[in-house]
Amino acid sequence: MTSSHAASLAPMEDALATLLDGVAPLPVERQPCEQAEGRVLAAPVVAALDVPPFDNSAMDGYALHHEDAGQRLPVALRVAAGAPGERLERGHCARIFTGGQLPEGADCVVMQEKVQRVGDEAVIPADIPAGDNVRRRGRDVRAGAPLLDAGTRLDAAALGHLAGQGIVEVDVHRRPRVALLSTGDEIIDPGKPLAAGQIYNSNRPMLKSLLERFGAEVVLTRSVPDSPEGTRDCLKEAAEVADLVVSTGGVSVGEEDHVKAALETLGTLNLWRLAIRPGKPLALGQMEGPGGTPVRFVGLPGNPVSSYVGAWLFLRPLLGALQGCESMAELPRLWARSDFATSTGPRQHYMRVRLAFAPQGVSALAFSDQNSGVLSSCIDADALAVIPPHCEIAPGDKVECLWLRTW
Repeated sequence: MTSSHAASLAPMEDALATLLDGVAPLPVERQPCEQAEGRVLAAPVVAALDVPPFDNSAMDGYALHHEDAGQRLPVALRVAAGAPGERLERGHCARIFTGGQLPEGADCVVMQEKVQRVGDEAVIPADIPAGDNVRRRGRDVRAGAPLLDAGTRLDAAALGHLAGQGIVEVDVHRRPRVALLSTGDEIIDPGKPLAAGQIYNSNRPMLKSLLERFGAEVVLTRSVPDSPEGTRDCLKEAAEVADLVVSTGGVSVGEEDHVKAALETLGTLNLWRLAIRPGKPLALGQMEGPGGTPVRFVGLPGNPVSSYVGAWLFLRPLLGALQGCESMAELPRLWARSDFATSTGPRQHYMRVRLAFAPQGVSALAFSDQNSGVLSSCIDADALAVIPPHCEIAPGDKVECLWLRTW
């Protein structure tokens, strides 16, 4: 590659900064918690209740005051989970079950396997400390304390946390609406017969899945004809319904690549030639939607691996910014030992790797064919190994990896 060609390639970080410049979270809406998985909180949630709300038993056993341990005690109470608490007099014990409210006057629980029952009495072992096998009130959450921060993406644990407060609705940012366009007359939807020179559209289902994984709602899919008029009409239709328009293909400089010219008639476009592999061509732009609202445009390359990698590097942080989710700004990073040898020129390489975890460390196992048209290299990929420009990697060298097993 000539030095002038290399100099024309832009760093990925510059394109990402341009993409995210001026992006603000979408409006807020109220959502039932049972439908809020994957949504992003628009406001912090403060706990209204202690969790647990009372001292309770961590197991089936016998509740007593710890100073009464080592004695044969009358069993004065039976405490099941969900029953109101009662007072336990000193010198007595209570049969208690997991989750049962600790009686007033008791401060520990002895598991039933350590207790010998003799009629209406229980022989309690000695040396039972106060608090043993007791889940104290507020151990998990204290009333008035922060429960979840704004920007939290609601997963199973977070939804359970909300349910523990009796919360049934939350304020979340609206899902970004995405229009997904596929360019190229040679691209055919699965299920239709292939003619000579045609291939099936693998990008659309792949990107639709990733977009939804990143929190978007795909509201429109279209196959864009290879004509200036057809391309412009599809872009205009997409801008009417979407916050973000994503296209695949048509962003290079070929005679049949009409996206750049069509977008320039409807808004603005910046065509980037990135110093990354795969995914060198990237189109970033903006159009106007209803009422003058901004509609972002991202044009990914047509090669499926380039689209896959581009979705992780660009679409995920953009959708995170539209949802107010800072944790989506970057992929989690970890270091691993390479099982491969490679070298790079002026472009940074994102290699598809499977990670092997062992007591001696993490290994990055590279797919043998890293060509941008080989989508099978993405199927078992746990991560993208980042190989900097002008770099030599030998087996055993440490490489930085971007973790893909995430939202």
